Amino acid sequence: MSSYRIGTLVAAAGSGLLAAGAGVAASALVAASFTGVPSPLESVGNAVIDLAPAVVKDVAVETFGTADKAVLLSGIYLVIAAAAALAGVVGLRRPRLALWMTAGLGALAVAAGATDRTSMLAGPLTALPAVVALVVSVLTLGWLLAVLGRQERTDSTPWWEPHPGDDVGADFDRRRFLQAVLVTGGVVAAAAVGTRLLGSAAAVASRARVRLPPATDGAGVVPAGAELDVRGITPYLTPNDDFYRIDTALSPPDVPTDTWTLRVHGMVDNPLTLDFTDLLRHRLVERRITLTCVSNEVGGDLIGNATWIGVPLADLLNEAGVDAGADALLSTSADGFTAGTPLAAVTDGRDAIVAVGMNGEPLPIVHGFPARMVVPGLYGYVSATKWVTDIEVTRFADFEAYWTSRGWAEEGPIKTAARIDVPAAEAELDAGRHAVAGVAWAQTRGIAKVEVRVDDGDWADARLGAQDGQDTWRQWVYEWDAAPGRHTVQVRATDRTGSTQTSDQAPPRPDGATGWPSRTVTVS
Repeated sequence: MSSYRIGTLVAAAGSGLLAAGAGVAASALVAASFTGVPSPLESVGNAVIDLAPAVVKDVAVETFGTADKAVLLSGIYLVIAAAAALAGVVGLRRPRLALWMTAGLGALAVAAGATDRTSMLAGPLTALPAVVALVVSVLTLGWLLAVLGRQERTDSTPWWEPHPGDDVGADFDRRRFLQAVLVTGGVVAAAAVGTRLLGSAAAVASRARVRLPPATDGAGVVPAGAELDVRGITPYLTPNDDFYRIDTALSPPDVPTDTWTLRVHGMVDNPLTLDFTDLLRHRLVERRITLTCVSNEVGGDLIGNATWIGVPLADLLNEAGVDAGADALLSTSADGFTAGTPLAAVTDGRDAIVAVGMNGEPLPIVHGFPARMVVPGLYGYVSATKWVTDIEVTRFADFEAYWTSRGWAEEGPIKTAARIDVPAAEAELDAGRHAVAGVAWAQTRGIAKVEVRVDDGDWADARLGAQDGQDTWRQWVYEWDAAPGRHTVQVRATDRTGSTQTSDQAPPRPDGATGWPSRTVTVS
């Protein structure tokens, strides 16, 4: 016999896959049984995120945008599946080696779980789900290989070279093996259902109970004319489900309000520890603020405008009493992420808040429930800490935050910029009048002018939507009489300080992309 029969290989690889699936499912169920304990898959993903070079993260965000975490998780599933199938095939000749391979993968998961910064529990519980994954997958693989009739070979033939006797024998009990497969599959399915029922149950249930009090200082209605009637333009207010999400957590932490607290401490006279009820007793303000990610490429979509409700950070700092020598806030998320924010940016009169609401409802879990920071005029990596639990008043000289330790600038003021929404890139248009439209932003400064030019011609003023506030983007539109041919349309914005968006092309690293966005279209 020169090769394994296909059925034997399928049975062996399937045994490996089922064993890995049993371990993953059982461990996920255990993780879901505790609040704030990540599953081994999440721990491995978080380890990959933390250990990957900054340039790899930049490429991932640039390539996949807000789908970067789904892509990473899919990649982890594929690697585990390939390794599990290989272990099953190895088990045809060397069951002990297959079990050691499986245990080795489990040990990596245990190490990732034990060091996972996103876990809200310390001690052995952090790694418990990964230990369960290791034990269940090893025992399940050993059982399935035994039912398959695999025994350790003592000859010197390498495991990858089959020889007579490797295939299942005539006394192989197919019914028993099928029963074993069905039992294992049933356990996997039951654990998956249980995990889904338990997953994020604490935060989901907690959010459903939250009733935010009305803001004492409202944002008012959106001014008439702020939203232009142009087909294809970005909505003035971004729906919560469409708001971009870029953060370092593979999945959002499970933070119910009944266990959440916010510490304000460090270089202060009166340290504060607030629970969610305490926070809501403070003055609440409502503001429309546009947030921007520093990873946004020129003309990119990692930006959104929302109505936020929250407690002014300045109020909390005044209550705590800030020492004169402080110049920074070090904010920490429930998942261990940190950001360094210039103290001046939250005490200079701008509407920096600890937000608890977004577009008329409690913060969505993926956007920071129960509380997050929102600071106008700063890129999110230095200001927009989600699931915030700790704010330390300190000095920049005394710490390095998550992204600054990876080569990004210490302070991240948002640059004046514009984006073209319509027409679409490489659009084919009929000759005649067409709208060129989009949004422009310069938080804390406001947009004064947007200009458009075609094929390096003269700049022409676009019509701006009504001004809402200096912290929100403005829609703009330019009516273009398009002649036949292939054309390139460019746009630039000028803020209210007179600073015009630069033509210099620069990537997002280290402090935000620059350049004029453009669209090339064909007119016939």
